[in-house]
Amino acid sequence: MKNRTVALVMAPREPHFVGDGFRVHNFIPGGPHLDMERMSPFILLDYNSPWYFSPSATPRGVGVHPHRGFETVTIAYQGRVAHRDSTGNRGIIGEGEVQWMTAGAGILHEEYHEEEFSRQGGLFQMVQLWVNLPAKAKMSAPKYQAIRREAMGLYEGPGVAVSVIAGAYAGMRGPAFTCTPIHLYDVRLHAGARLQFSFPADYPTAMLQVSGRTIINGEAQVPTDYLAVMANDGERFEVEASEEARLLLMSGEPIREPIVAQGPFVMNTREEIAQAFQDYRSGRFGQL
Repeated sequence: MKNRTVALVMAPREPHFVGDGFRVHNFIPGGPHLDMERMSPFILLDYNSPWYFSPSATPRGVGVHPHRGFETVTIAYQGRVAHRDSTGNRGIIGEGEVQWMTAGAGILHEEYHEEEFSRQGGLFQMVQLWVNLPAKAKMSAPKYQAIRREAMGLYEGPGVAVSVIAGAYAGMRGPAFTCTPIHLYDVRLHAGARLQFSFPADYPTAMLQVSGRTIINGEAQVPTDYLAVMANDGERFEVEASEEARLLLMSGEPIREPIVAQGPFVMNTREEIAQAFQDYRSGRFGQL
């Protein structure tokens, strides 16, 4: 089994607000070296690094908006976020929990700070991934998965813990249903602890340093809030914590199909994008 090297360690880009409730650094797509095709099936990664929101009687967030052709995956580290969509799903997640929404053929949803968190204020830290769907699933029925920490597969070893959101690690499986093979882990390491990971060489693989600092393969330093992107030149690599650390590790089978993205829609052709806008305007995404 060949070792996998580090292709890029990327500093967080300047933050911007999505709505008024999410202050994010955008990593994917991140320019010519980190586009949607390079990281497929992961076509967007927004990271809300820890940010204090003052108390507010009106919850901050993002109002009603549509999606088609992909999935949104929201991972909570600090704070609480509420979800509501046009299929009748509602949910609230807090630290260590995940909302996995399959937009499929079309959905309207909104995301806001949970009411009690909003009233009290506090530190807010979240990740949102967009996971592409293959052409055969882009017009599938929308659905929603609320994933609690206790439902995740948990691997524990000396100074390490891996919560498996999707896929598998060391025999532990995650509860998320995915349309294509995806591994998504919430990883914690004490200072000096090490973990080895192995994925097929053609799986785009990246690691977001949520807190602390790690070293990959004894060489590449990954500071807090940075993203490490692995090369597609091998399978195995090692992560060592140089201080107490938490990271989000993602790897998935690439979807080798055309990607045409415009606003809230990700399809395979321009004609499909035009149809998505027409369907949205005609009310075919439901009501919320």
